[in-house]
Parts: sequence; structure tokens; C-alpha cells
Amino acid sequence: MYGRNKKTLYYPEAIGNGASETSSGALFRKLHLLQSPVSDTCSRLKDRLLHRSTEATELVQLRKESGHDMKRCLTWWDLIWLSFGAVVGSAVFTITGQEAHDHAGPAIVLSCAISGLSALLSVFCYTEFAVEIPIAGGSFSYLRIELGDFVAFIAAGNLLLEAVIGTAAVSRSWPSYFASMITNDPDFLRIRSYDHCVYSSYWIVRGETSNLSPYFPNGEKGVFEAAAIVYLSYMGFDLVATMAEETKQPSRDIPIGLVGSMSMITVIYCLMAFALTLLQRYSEIDGNAAFSVAFGNIGMNWAKYLVSICAVKGMTSSLLVMSLGQARYTTQIARAHMIPPWFALLHPKTRTPIYATLLVTITSSVITFFVSLRVLSSLVSFSTLAIFMLIAIALLVRRYYVREVTEKEDLIKFLACLFVVIGSSIGFTTLWNMKRRGWFEFSAVALIWFMGNLGMALLPKQRVPKVWGVPLVPWLPSLSIVVNLFLIGSLGTIAFLRFFMCSALMLVYYLFVGLHATYDVACLNEQK
Repeated sequence: MYGRNKKTLYYPEAIGNGASETSSGALFRKLHLLQSPVSDTCSRLKDRLLHRSTEATELVQLRKESGHDMKRCLTWWDLIWLSFGAVVGSAVFTITGQEAHDHAGPAIVLSCAISGLSALLSVFCYTEFAVEIPIAGGSFSYLRIELGDFVAFIAAGNLLLEAVIGTAAVSRSWPSYFASMITNDPDFLRIRSYDHCVYSSYWIVRGETSNLSPYFPNGEKGVFEAAAIVYLSYMGFDLVATMAEETKQPSRDIPIGLVGSMSMITVIYCLMAFALTLLQRYSEIDGNAAFSVAFGNIGMNWAKYLVSICAVKGMTSSLLVMSLGQARYTTQIARAHMIPPWFALLHPKTRTPIYATLLVTITSSVITFFVSLRVLSSLVSFSTLAIFMLIAIALLVRRYYVREVTEKEDLIKFLACLFVVIGSSIGFTTLWNMKRRGWFEFSAVALIWFMGNLGMALLPKQRVPKVWGVPLVPWLPSLSIVVNLFLIGSLGTIAFLRFFMCSALMLVYYLFVGLHATYDVACLNEQK
């Protein structure tokens, strides 16, 4: 390990310099070299907290770590279907039935619409970044440039968590749909260490509108709780941004691919959710293989097998595309040395990140065997929503702050307005979860949020998008912040505990490994 402080630069390869040295002396030197970076943790952490990467670093310098460049071979048509492949399958066939049964009932249609709107707001933010910074790192690189190295690491940890657990969540339901083609028991092929509740099957002739009553069995709270989990269904559109390094014309192809695909997917999800609750009463929906079981229960066995085949096919393509995109995230994280740089290497013939792909797929496959879908979905939803919220914040920072250009007075005003927007968004979520439904409290919070955005809108923008930009800045990014925070607040206490436990483990890794690795790489780059 090599490192730097203000006085000393350590290089292990320099030990000895040809001079003789006793074995005990050599051991002492090695231990000293290992201890020196650890003793400098505080100063290094301060450096990393204040350090922001540059577009040149992400686009040019870090790409050299892979040894080869990725092939530019994708068009907007490819991106649309990659988005469909990543997203459709993880929603309709895994989460919809579960949340209709547990929380929303027939109002699961509204949950899908709310999540779709929030996802579309995030799509706008991602699109501007992907056009301006067409790199495989996606949100990791965007946050590293605008919010700094430390925030990017937190995002990196959650991206890897999303990669592994998100893939595992889809994998968890794959055997259920495959089993439904063989037997009526969706758990037929599952290895389990505990007993699942056996679902009840009731014979119906056909879909009935009476199944839509009561429409709000758990009230509006159930709708938003389901929306927060259903958001996992839209996870995957950000993977299109990671393909920017392999896109022929990012400025044209990425906006069409992202916005076009997510608009269509939202409509499809709502229609599928409506069909499911029309076919079967929400309390009788099977949470593992909802659609195939529902068709089987009304006597449409041919449709049951057709749906099961489509579900298995859809989830298979989803698993493949998710592994494809998440490997690109992992590649850029490895290029920054936050994980071993070995995972950044590309295959010399295919120009693809083979080691990063194996890391994601093998790890998620192992987790699939041991963790339930409900645990997986709540945890990955929290991570995904948090990253999307950070991307919206990063977009505002990008528009209103440019290093060595923005006046200090304008920066202070911008940070004050941003604080008001985030604070009022948290206040709105807190009031809702405290079951405070008075118009005065919500009106006051909404007014504060509005004033924060108005103040920001009156400030001079420091950067104008070169090709494609989010409209109505700061209003749309700020709306994305409040929606994402609101959905996070709807996940429940257990999801918060799981998230903070995972974050604590990430911080331990960062303080002992990631911090020193990225600091040393920055030092080495400064010397070149």
C-alpha cells in the first residue's frame, strides 16, 4: 500500500533499495507501512469528504484502469428493449401480487402509478447526467463529480447492494413461476428452512368487478406503503445510463431510450395490476406466482401456462440485463479502487467486464437461497430510493454550483434553499407517518417547500445543459426529492433498521479499506 500525508510518501517497493535488512527489520517496516495510513485516517477522511472528482477523471483517466475501451454498438432502439428487459419481469411477476395482498388491495393500480411518476422524475435527472457524462459508472460517477467521494462511496455500497439483492429478489420468484407450470404449489422447487403459509384457492368462473371492493382495504396508508415497495418494480431503468459508454450517440439515444421505455412500462404495470385484482379478490392473491395462480383458479389453465412461460422468460431476461448493467456499475467502482481494481478489467476480445459480471451473479445466486422476497424487496427499495434522491440533489448542485466560478454568496444562498427543500420534504413525510392529517400543517410545510424552490429559482444558474436537460429546474428535481423521501418514509421501521445496519458495515469497510485505496490513487494521479 502506498499513501501520502503532508510529510511522507510511502512506497513498499522501495523497501531495502538494495541494502541488506534483517527479517525482523523487514517485518517492522511492513507493519509500519500498514499502520501509517490507518493512523492518518482522520486527515484522509477530511480530504475525501471535501474531494470532488471531475468529468475528465471519470471519462478519461479511470477508463484506463480497464485496459480496453468498451465497444460503442447500441442505439436508442437497443436501449428501449434493454430497459424493458431489465424492468418488466421484476414488477408484474414478483411484487405486484405481494403488495396487493398485503397492503393496497385493488388500489395497487394507484401504487403502480405513484411509483411510476416518481421513477419518471428520476429518469429525467438520470438522462441529463447520462448525456453530459456518458460513462459506465452511472449514478456512482455522477455523485462522485457533484457531491464528492464520500457520498459516492455510500452510493456505491448501495449500488452493489441493489445489484446483488435486486437480482436475488427476481431470482427468488423464478422457481415459483416455473413450478406453477408443473404443479399448483409455487413452492414445489424451493428449498426452505421454515414453513410458508399455504395459500387458499377458491374457484371463480371469471373476473368480477366485485373483486375490486373494498378498493382501499387499508386506506391511503396501504397505497403508499405498497408504492414504496412496488418502486422495486421500476428498478433497472438506471441500468440504461450505465450503457452510455457503449452507446453510439448518447445525446440522442439515451433520452429516447430512458423516457420512452419508462412511460410505456408505467402504463403496462397499471394495466396488469388492474387485471390481477379484477381476476381474484386481493386477499386470495398468491404472493409468489400471482398471475399464473389467478388464471388457474378461474379455470383458464392454458392462460396459466402461458403466463408462467412469459413470466419465466421475462424474469430470465431481467436477470440477464440486470447483471449486464450492474456489472458496469461495479466496473466503475473498481476503476476508482473502492473495490479491488481487478473487477474493472475488460475481456480483451469481447471488451466486456467479465469479472464484475461474475461477482454480481454469483453473490446474488447465493443470497437467493437464504433470504425471503419481502426482506429483499424492502431493503433494495430503500437503497434505490435513496440513490434516486441523491441524484436529484446532485442535479441541483450541478446547475447551481461550479467550482471556482460560483460566488461564495450565491453558494451560501443555494445551500440554504436546498436545506429548506430537503427539510420541508422530511417534515411532510414525518407528518404523514405521525398520522397528522390537518390541512394547516401540510399547507405550512408545502409553503416552506415552495419558498425554498422559489428562492433557488431566483438564483443564477451556473451551468446550462449542452444538449438535453431536465425542464422546470429546480421544481422537477425538488419534486423528485420529496416523492422519494415520502416513499422511503412509507417503508416502515424494519426497513430503516436493515438499511442502517448495512450502511454501518459499509462505513467500516470504507474507513479501513475504501478510504485509503481512493486516497492513494488520488495521490498517485497527482504525481503524474
